Amino acid sequence: MPSNSARKSGAAITPVKGRPFVLDPLFTRVTGLPGVGPRTAKLFEKLCGGDKVLDLLWHKPIDLIDRRFAPKIADAPAGKICTLTVTVHKHFPNERRNQPYKVWCTDETGTISLIFFNAHKDYIEKHLPMGGTVIVSGKVDYYNGKPQITHPDAMGSLEDRARIETMEPVYPLTAGLTNKAVRKTTNHALDKVPELPEWQDPAWKKKNGWGDWNTDVKRLHSPENEEALEPLHPARARLAYDELLAGQLALALVRLKTKKQQGRIFKGDGQLRRKILSALPFKLTGAQERSLAEIYEDMESPLRMLRLLQGDVGSGKTVVAALAMLNVVECGAQAAIMAPTEILARQHVESLKPWLDAVGISFTVLTGRNKGKERAEILETIKTGVAQIVIGTHALFQEDVVFKDLGLSVVDEQHRFGVHQRLMLAAKGKGSDVLVMTATPIPRTLTLTAYGDMDVSRLDEKPPGRKPIDTRLISVDHLEQMAEGLARQIKEGARVYWVCPLVEESEMLDLAAAQERYEILQATFGERVGLVHGRMKPAEKDDVMQKFAGGELDLLVATTVIEVGVNVPEATIMVIEHAERFGLAQLHQLRGRVGRGADKSYCFLVYAGPLGVTAKERLTTMRDTEDGFLIAEKDLELRGAGDILGTKQSGEMIFRVAELPAHAELLAAARDDARLIIDKDPDLKSERGQALRTMLYLYERDQAIQNLRSG
Repeated sequence: MPSNSARKSGAAITPVKGRPFVLDPLFTRVTGLPGVGPRTAKLFEKLCGGDKVLDLLWHKPIDLIDRRFAPKIADAPAGKICTLTVTVHKHFPNERRNQPYKVWCTDETGTISLIFFNAHKDYIEKHLPMGGTVIVSGKVDYYNGKPQITHPDAMGSLEDRARIETMEPVYPLTAGLTNKAVRKTTNHALDKVPELPEWQDPAWKKKNGWGDWNTDVKRLHSPENEEALEPLHPARARLAYDELLAGQLALALVRLKTKKQQGRIFKGDGQLRRKILSALPFKLTGAQERSLAEIYEDMESPLRMLRLLQGDVGSGKTVVAALAMLNVVECGAQAAIMAPTEILARQHVESLKPWLDAVGISFTVLTGRNKGKERAEILETIKTGVAQIVIGTHALFQEDVVFKDLGLSVVDEQHRFGVHQRLMLAAKGKGSDVLVMTATPIPRTLTLTAYGDMDVSRLDEKPPGRKPIDTRLISVDHLEQMAEGLARQIKEGARVYWVCPLVEESEMLDLAAAQERYEILQATFGERVGLVHGRMKPAEKDDVMQKFAGGELDLLVATTVIEVGVNVPEATIMVIEHAERFGLAQLHQLRGRVGRGADKSYCFLVYAGPLGVTAKERLTTMRDTEDGFLIAEKDLELRGAGDILGTKQSGEMIFRVAELPAHAELLAAARDDARLIIDKDPDLKSERGQALRTMLYLYERDQAIQNLRSG
């Protein structure tokens, strides 16, 4: 139970069922710490991503101030932080608040001015008494050739020397909070750090030179040198590993629960699949063959399949999914494929229809567009099993959608749905298998964090005959010449995407930029120019896309709504304006809209100089390779994991201490450790298992414990 003082201060947070009491101090609100009122608490919440003591402890220092440099006044260099021992010589108060209050201080080598704005006279006289010898620390500047410190960072008596002459951590800040305030409050938070049971394997802990959890949290906030700020410093590595292990163990428990649920054996006779393979105008790639073998092996086992099929743009995921679905249909069950948007669902229909018609498979399509009597008829075909394969959008999640016997759920572009929806469609069938597809190549390290509860198959080859896309970097200064070139290409029948730049974080500004570009291009190219953007209704968007696909439009101006999945094989030119504002993954997805047909395709990355180092690396990478997995690794290197696996994309929490790729090896080790733990102690009942439960609560993986209880 929270204490009375915690209740009075409003610091208590509703306890989580089952969470060990020892963790309670970390889950109280920061308003329970000295000096933190409601207004300051809001600033800390903004800064640390939460309003708990624990959130403050995860807010790690990024730099150090060395206050151990203690020269004489005459030797104090400009621009450097110095800790000086001085005698207070004279005060120069100023009645006007907007004018500085000056204090002259001396030592045997010279005089220095301490400058204060909006100063409180009593405060200054208390800390800098006339004739007293004091310690002051701050950045030295020279004004008219004379040294001064404006607003010293620290002031104290001679007894305070040890407290002031230290290595002081520097934190990321937000408006309204100073480093001094963050440091002071963090120190109060550190006083609440409890001793926790050890959940790490003793040999592994010793091998890495790690301390106990509570020791290393304190070391995180008391870096003794520059090396202590590095991700691989033992204190940071220990805390990162704890976080990664909590994530991997939580995913392993989800996986265990899913696999425990009785699956079904699907081993078709291959008749339908052989027909499709003989009708295909191409041979499957080695990667497709390998992935199908892995999928079939899963489906033939009595455990439920939970597999991720990862493939780059154009690697042939749809045919793999089609063959997996036919395996289920051969066994007399139904299969469903769910796409995140109406456009993508319709494209699946276009891709699958010729194959399904060729082997006489009945299918239906269900999206939000189907209403009334039409919808009722579709639901009936699904319920009676007349529809052997169902293609749809989120509409498939809805309660009134009942399958006769759903054997396989294929979820396309899963990162657009969010992790928690992963199993909702699967729940429509008894023990049905799940195949998740993504066209966003993710580095191996991040696959473990986003999809650690799944087995992974990778399509890392492109089908033969695909022509490389000629990617060129073009300065915005040469935009007019490029437009003239486009006019010639359009006369010869080319179709062009023109993607407009991202403008700040505002959809309205993005739209204004697209509207303006659309009008300029319309003036040049006439009425055969279309516009699509995120604020259009789905039906309007579909209509414009349909006109572009059908050849009624030559040039399509778009915001990034065309990023994923739009398929117009006749489009051979992609122009991306202000390409330097886009991330690598986004650029790669956009480029993937061309190069889908037999004709040679081009991608023009239009940039405005001068380019920063990172922007230059991004654009050069795009020019030099089309390998999505290689591009994803480079993206991780340039951006770090936080952006790539942010909450928008994956539904997963962003790391608080762990940093990828720096901790990639620790992530792999955490996955192996989690598997061993589950093999030896699946219910976490051993002494270490109980400590691991504490760790899961500490890293707010409560859901994993619920799985443990209900499993």
